[in-house]
Amino acid sequence: MPTIRQLRYLVALERHRHFGKAADACAVSQPALSMQIRELETELGSPLVERRPGAVVFTEVGLEAAQRAEKILTATQDLVDFARHHGRILTGRLRFGIIPSLAPYVLPQILPALQREHPALVLELRESQTKTLLDELDRGQLDAVMLALPATPGEFESVPLFADPFLLAVPADDPLPAAARVTAGDIESRRLILLEEGHCLRDQALAYCSAIRGETLQALGATSLTTVMQMVAAGYGATLVPQIALPVEVRDTRVKVLRFAEPEPGRTIGIAWRRSSARKADFQVLATLIGTVFARTAAAA
Repeated sequence: MPTIRQLRYLVALERHRHFGKAADACAVSQPALSMQIRELETELGSPLVERRPGAVVFTEVGLEAAQRAEKILTATQDLVDFARHHGRILTGRLRFGIIPSLAPYVLPQILPALQREHPALVLELRESQTKTLLDELDRGQLDAVMLALPATPGEFESVPLFADPFLLAVPADDPLPAAARVTAGDIESRRLILLEEGHCLRDQALAYCSAIRGETLQALGATSLTTVMQMVAAGYGATLVPQIALPVEVRDTRVKVLRFAEPEPGRTIGIAWRRSSARKADFQVLATLIGTVFARTAAAA
C-alpha cells in the first residue's frame, strides 16, 4: 500500500518537475526522494515518470496518480485538522491567503484583533492573485482565502464579509466637481489606468466600464494599486479605487476622488474554504471578527 510520504513526494515532483527541487521542497535528499518514487512505482505496478537528463516527464498513469494523491493528502490534512482543532476555535496554524487589492488595507486592521482575541492562533499569510490562491486552496496548501466573491463554485464554501464600493480617482485639476456623481460615461473621455491582467480588481473595473475603447485603456503592467494611484497623481489618467483602500492610497492632494451614481459599482469581500475542511467553525468565527472590525471602521468613517 502506498504511504503518505510517497504520495507527498509524488505530488512535489509533479509540481516542480525536477527531482532536486522536489527534494528541497520536502526537506529530504534527492536520492531518498528518488528511491521512494521507485518504490511507489513498484507498489502500483506502473512507471509514473520518465527520467531524462535535466527533466522529468510524467506518464499518463503518473499524472493521474499525482492528481489522486493530491486529493488524498488534502483529505488527510482535513482529518488532522479535525482531530487537532475539534472543540477549539482558532488555535494552531491557519494558512490564510489574501488578494493584493485587500492585503495592505485589511491586515493592519484585523491582525491586532486576532492576536488579542485568539492568541493561540498562528496565522501564516500568503498574498497572491485570486486564481493562484484558489488553486492552492484546492490543493490543500491553504486553509482559507479572503477575496472578492463569488469564488469558483463546486469545491468551495464562502461567506460574505462586507461590501466594498468603487470610486473614481482623477487628477485634482480634473474639471469634474468634487460633489459630482459620475457614471461609466464620464470615464470614456479619460485615460483609464488599471492593474495588470490576472488581478480581479482589473476584471471588475472592466466589467463596469465595458464600453471603454481600447485607446483610452492603459495597461501599465502594474502589480500594486499604489503604483496606479501615483500615475493618477501625476496626471496620467484615472482609475477605479476600492473604498477600503482610500485611507492608504488617497492621501496625495494631487488626487481627487469622486463617487459613482447609483447603483455604485463595487465588489463583495468574503472568505472561502474547501467544503471538505473540518475547520468551518474557525472560518465562521473569523468572518464574524472581520465583519465586526469593518463595521466599526465604517461607523467611524
